[in-house]
Amino acid sequence: MQAATKGSIDVQNLPCAQLAGTWQEDADMLTTWYSGWYNGLARHHLLNVKRAKEAEHEVIQYCKVNPDKRVIEAIAVAFKDMRAKLGIALKP
Repeated sequence: MQAATKGSIDVQNLPCAQLAGTWQEDADMLTTWYSGWYNGLARHHLLNVKRAKEAEHEVIQYCKVNPDKRVIEAIAVAFKDMRAKLGIALKP
């Protein structure tokens, strides 16, 4: 995983190619961070470990097929697909 200046990673612009091509431990750390970020934005303060692992798998699979996309785009696709499978509708 290539870090930007002073060890920081630009999480909004991180390409899928980097996530899909990194060590599993780094991918786990990053997807956990992203999960916390998105859940914080949604003011959702619970962690469903099984669902988080499923989401990580879906994001990484998407990134492997779409290395030119950004990770945040992959997360949006994975979350949308998971919500649809679970019958979860977002509030307008």
